[in-house]
Amino acid sequence: MNRNEARKRAQELVAQMTVEERASQLKFDADAVPRLNIPAYNWWNEALHGVARAGTATVFPQAIALAAAFDTNMMEEIGDAVAVEGRAKYNENLKQGNRDIYKGLTFWAPNVNIFRDPRWGRGHETYGEDPYLTSRLAVRFIKGLQGNGEYLKTAACAKHFAVHSGPEEKRHFFNAVASKKDMEETYLPAFEACVKEADVEAVMGAYNRTNGEPCCASETLMKHYLRGKWGFQGHYVSDCWAIRDFHENHKVTERPELSVKMALEAGCDLNCGCTYQKILNAYQEGIIDEKYITESCVRLFTTRFLLGMFDKTEMDDISYLEVECDKHIRLSVTAAQKSMVLLKNNGILPLKMTDIHTIGVIGPNADSRKALIGNYHGTSSEYITVLEGIRQAAGEDVRILYSEGCHLWKDTVEHLADPKQPDRLAEALTVAGYADVVILVVGLDETLEGEEGDTGNSDASGDKRDLSFPPSQRKLMDEVLKCGKPVVVLNMTGSAMDLRTADKNADAILQVWYPGARGGKAVADILFGKVSPSGKLPVTFYNDIEDLPDFEDYSMAGRTYRYYKGDVLYPFGYGLTYGKCAVKSVAVEVKKSAEGVFDGAEILAEVENKGDVPTDEVLQVYVKDTYTEFVPPSASLAAFSRIHLDAGEKKTIRVRVDRKAFTSVDENGNRALYGSKFELYTGFSQPDKKSEKLTGYSCKKALITI
Repeated sequence: MNRNEARKRAQELVAQMTVEERASQLKFDADAVPRLNIPAYNWWNEALHGVARAGTATVFPQAIALAAAFDTNMMEEIGDAVAVEGRAKYNENLKQGNRDIYKGLTFWAPNVNIFRDPRWGRGHETYGEDPYLTSRLAVRFIKGLQGNGEYLKTAACAKHFAVHSGPEEKRHFFNAVASKKDMEETYLPAFEACVKEADVEAVMGAYNRTNGEPCCASETLMKHYLRGKWGFQGHYVSDCWAIRDFHENHKVTERPELSVKMALEAGCDLNCGCTYQKILNAYQEGIIDEKYITESCVRLFTTRFLLGMFDKTEMDDISYLEVECDKHIRLSVTAAQKSMVLLKNNGILPLKMTDIHTIGVIGPNADSRKALIGNYHGTSSEYITVLEGIRQAAGEDVRILYSEGCHLWKDTVEHLADPKQPDRLAEALTVAGYADVVILVVGLDETLEGEEGDTGNSDASGDKRDLSFPPSQRKLMDEVLKCGKPVVVLNMTGSAMDLRTADKNADAILQVWYPGARGGKAVADILFGKVSPSGKLPVTFYNDIEDLPDFEDYSMAGRTYRYYKGDVLYPFGYGLTYGKCAVKSVAVEVKKSAEGVFDGAEILAEVENKGDVPTDEVLQVYVKDTYTEFVPPSASLAAFSRIHLDAGEKKTIRVRVDRKAFTSVDENGNRALYGSKFELYTGFSQPDKKSEKLTGYSCKKALITI
């Protein structure tokens, strides 16, 4: 069904409704209208990395981990898997008469905000710090969620429009000030791509104000950009209780009825919250025109018709047996394998089992299920922790010794223990003493980094105060790294941490992220060499927050790999493998349209794996305009391609660089092709000195004139 047909049917249905009935449809928990055979519908459902909060489902790696895989094809596969499971669960819930929250087909994902500061607790919900990477992954995930059939398989929602990326504790009243240049260059491109390329069905507004306007009633964002320049045709939903913030926190209105008027007139169709219960008050006062209520109602029913909710469709027959099926579980494990980033390796990995009889597994996240799943997660029928994965893979001939080592964040594990003598530290050092190799598993989980209100132990409403590990883990790491045994550090976090101690003293470091319900299997596969690590960092790992601007400063100056000028611990785009892969040569072909207009470039890269281990790699292309003053200090990611290279294999890879990658943005937010001479860098990292030092390889540079 095309949109025009769905909208026509929506208009015909809405025309039969009273104004009271129309108003009742603009709440996330929309009422039934029995006389028109309209069932109740709850719009609120989540699918950040699997169907969430609705019982059993495949729990894929957290979004930031998926970003580290740099794999657009996989993103679409995962989106499709999530949609299939969502449909299967929806079909069964209808049979059971359950239309409650988290049971519908409208998924409030993906989160395409830019992870501009590592302190932001919700950063692990995103695809990292780069707008190009974010847009490429989000577009394919949305296409997977929505499908390409006659009806939408599910409806995706790009959130949170726009700019929001912390601090969480101030989001209900905070005004994020961003320049026109930063808006066009960084904060808006992913949303634009979701609308124009993926035809995303919904967009969710953020809690904060952006440049003075509340995001759920922003003339600039919602009218100028979204429905104006980009031609968005879907529906707009508020973040939960964000419209209440208009009068309670932002103080842009004096009471709920005026907040209703402001949001509806700007085009906010659906209210997650309770403020739209005041629509009829506003209407009866004469402060809101009925046409706004009607139009929002039509948009919402257009989505429901596009989903086939009032028709018999082939998706009605998707079986519940698709939920957490073998195919989806294998995809989840593969995604976890591809996502993990090898940050350091002195040669200890992969572990050589002929020399190992005892493995010591230590750390608060070693046997933690919470550290597998991130936030906005479903429930798995089986979890494989790191400890369990190692034990299963090591076999019966290898002894596994385990110690929790310390509490995730408290001074002691047992509440009666003396905090001056951490009660698991002696055991941890004993385990290390008996082991041939130590696997030290540290990090965070959703109780320490996440959304305001969802976290249990964070003292910053979900955000991190700094990049340090909790004191209990710092003590553990310091002591274990002095044990005299080989130590592999596994970091299970959704964000950059201060890993300088591990970088200096550990034999290897693997960034595991939150790898999904069976992530422990993927960890073991990498540790024991069943697969080579191949993930790349989608965020910069800085040395310390002292190197960063104030958290509340939304200027991009001094942030992310494009604008940061200092030394970093691990750069964006960096990640080691067990292979020895290099770009041998590069040829660039300038592309022009039939009319002779510049239309981007094509890279032909000859690549080789000189090692004896097959591996995936991520070929990356960066562009820098050498002419204009408007470019960021560093070259920007312009294209990438995940490839596979067998041991000793050579091949030529063809990568297209779109015309937009050669454009720049001036201080007034105007994007154009300003320059004529460009540097292109092609390699398995970004073209910076630190990546070159860490990998031992440099990118191949090419110059083109257009």
